[in-house]
Amino acid sequence: MRTTKRFTPTVIARFIREGRCDGIYEDYRAWHKVSRGDPASSGRSHLLNWRNRLRDLLSDGELGQQLFATMLPDLDDSLEQYKLSPDPSVHPLAAYGVGDLTTTFPGTLELAKELGIKHHKLNEKGQSTPWHLSTDLVLVFKAATGNRQMLALAYKTNDWNKSARTCKSLKLEREYWLRRGVPWLLISPELSDFRVVLTLRRIACWALADEAPIELRRLATQIASDHPFDSLTKVLQLIQATAGSMELAQNALWQAVWSADLPIDLTRGWRPHVPLKVITPAQFAQQNPIASRRSAWI
Repeated sequence: MRTTKRFTPTVIARFIREGRCDGIYEDYRAWHKVSRGDPASSGRSHLLNWRNRLRDLLSDGELGQQLFATMLPDLDDSLEQYKLSPDPSVHPLAAYGVGDLTTTFPGTLELAKELGIKHHKLNEKGQSTPWHLSTDLVLVFKAATGNRQMLALAYKTNDWNKSARTCKSLKLEREYWLRRGVPWLLISPELSDFRVVLTLRRIACWALADEAPIELRRLATQIASDHPFDSLTKVLQLIQATAGSMELAQNALWQAVWSADLPIDLTRGWRPHVPLKVITPAQFAQQNPIASRRSAWI
């Protein structure tokens, strides 16, 4: 795919004109997108359809991170490729009607100066603009009481700390969120079993499909719990007898797993003759580095 060759002040200006990183929920537009008009990213990019919007995920790792995130309870919104403001700005929750528009927090330019970090700039034909850092994923939670909280997530490969520039960039990003009272985690492959990510990628088409009736999800949970030694095929056939179709049976079963109503060992292989292994809710949460709040940052 042909893409823009590199970032320049002209590219940044275009992103701003297009309203990148504006909006919430289905109206949100990521700062970096999987498109022909964006500079190419390294690795394999993905578009994930979730809650009426395509998510722009720039690597396999970001896809796994997004899948882990969608399993969290009380998740209200998920904003990928979230731009960090170079200048002072209001709290990001202001977009959801939380807080006020008078209190501002320092931008990356001010924070870089405080931390003694050189802030990267883009230059082109006499024009100069500060580099706009971004956070890979920002999650917004809404409790039953209506209270909202945020969680910022960066994704890097296991060798992230071999580059001084990467470490400085992450330090600046972390400080940006901490100044706003938002927890920040660095997610890397070492924090989770790669087999779990493979399982999530296999079952996501059913788990993130249209929501199955709650009664059917409860039935799927009960059947799977009552047949611990039967194959996955047998369990699905028993659910299908009530659901009426195998597709709906798959949706009900994997949505029960995704929501932790049916906590299973996600390291299982793909073979349908293998039984589902039910584990404790605590063990299930430990399979998800975001749910267990693990971070590669030291």
